Amino acid sequence: MEERAATLHSVSATSDSHSSDQRFGQPDTTPKTYVLDTNVLIHDPNSLLNFEEHRVAIPMTVLEELDRLKTGKSHTAADCRAAIRQIDRVLGQATPAEVEAGIPIGRGNYTQGTLTVLMPRGSAGGSALPDHLNDNRIINDVMAMKMADPDTRYVLVTKDINMRLKARACGIDSEDYHNDQLVSDIKQLTRGYFEVPGSFWDQVTEVDTEQVGAETLHRLPHGLVVGDILGEEVYPNQYILDEQGFVGRILSVEGGVVTLRHHKAETLMEQQAWGLRPMNIQQAVALQLLLDPDIHLVTLTGAAGSGKTILALAAAIEMTVEQKRFNKIIATRSTPPLAEEHGFLPGTEEEKMDPWLGAINDNIEALHLNDENPSGSILYVKERANIQFKALNYIRGRSFQKSLILIDESQNLTPHQMKAIITRAGEGSKVVCLGNLAQIDTPYLSPTSSGLTYMTERFKGFVYGGSVKLNGVPRSLLAEYAETWL
Repeated sequence: MEERAATLHSVSATSDSHSSDQRFGQPDTTPKTYVLDTNVLIHDPNSLLNFEEHRVAIPMTVLEELDRLKTGKSHTAADCRAAIRQIDRVLGQATPAEVEAGIPIGRGNYTQGTLTVLMPRGSAGGSALPDHLNDNRIINDVMAMKMADPDTRYVLVTKDINMRLKARACGIDSEDYHNDQLVSDIKQLTRGYFEVPGSFWDQVTEVDTEQVGAETLHRLPHGLVVGDILGEEVYPNQYILDEQGFVGRILSVEGGVVTLRHHKAETLMEQQAWGLRPMNIQQAVALQLLLDPDIHLVTLTGAAGSGKTILALAAAIEMTVEQKRFNKIIATRSTPPLAEEHGFLPGTEEEKMDPWLGAINDNIEALHLNDENPSGSILYVKERANIQFKALNYIRGRSFQKSLILIDESQNLTPHQMKAIITRAGEGSKVVCLGNLAQIDTPYLSPTSSGLTYMTERFKGFVYGGSVKLNGVPRSLLAEYAETWL
């Protein structure tokens, strides 16, 4: 149980759960029962609502695991409690006979689909797998149900790849949970900018230019920008870069018109935050979004050493100490499952989080390497910027006003966890999410199911948010070579 509990974390509803499922051009009318594994309910406590008109079954073994994992202040415990409440809301005061038949799932003013609890039965010919593992018990129960009701298609939904393999070996259909996977390939994820070869203006046949104060705005037909020049949809706060030094920031996309604000690459490269200047144009546009008071959410992705953390930290200190836009900087990140309780390390919450947020301290030191008294500067900045290290487990229920919330290693969060953190931002606050989708350490999460991917895709049309994928590894020649060839 300990090994299974340590890795119960993620998931998403499959395309096969939709009523439009077709095989060989004909609608599939076979009744379906989707059996949910524990990690599905932990990944998304509302997952049982995402199977439309189909029957959803939760094995008794899964309820027992939720009960064992529900205690504590970790994200896993909180998600277990949320899943249990959701199950209780649907089942209510139903009798055992009604539960076995299936309780209609209420969806506002109507019901769709049913929920049942799968009782331990054992297969008619004896258990196919040894019952000493919870995974095996669930598979055996599904096999027994399938043998008793061969006219129904039973599908085991789990994030555990090995469990899916075992199920298929036993003749049971098994799938991942894809309801919150908005892209099938992270190559589809927005980079935050478009690189146009040659000159952008050589391809423009129609434009309306207006000078508004110190800003130059260009209004171009949507069809021209998307259909003829870029070949894909555009969203606010994305950038268009060309080889001649033109940078256009997309301000709005409405009424068939794309409005760009004109920038020059040279001007953007001259920006600085707390003495830090961008080293390439991707860092330059990222820094502009970070420093923009009208942008409330910034996502920075990229390889290790691409400058995500140091850019975000320099901008955070600049806006907190010099511009006084924020009262404090809240730094947090996901932690490995074995450290979720934060009871293994002595000291205060900040001292316990210090090993996990070492990247923040490293970058504060990097920003002050050339100071006459680096250690004094670091202490001064931490005090003036009011930098606080917070554990994700204790952020639930908090409301941070006029704060800059810096979420490091956010690729290790589930969509549900990401939502729980972002909704902590109160009036006058800004959230910066940093992550590298190539370095996911959380069990059952992949680049496509990561909360970072989900959030980036969901917020790409948010006019007060922006996302940039950083290129290159300016940390060092060694880091760049390792990132490329190892």
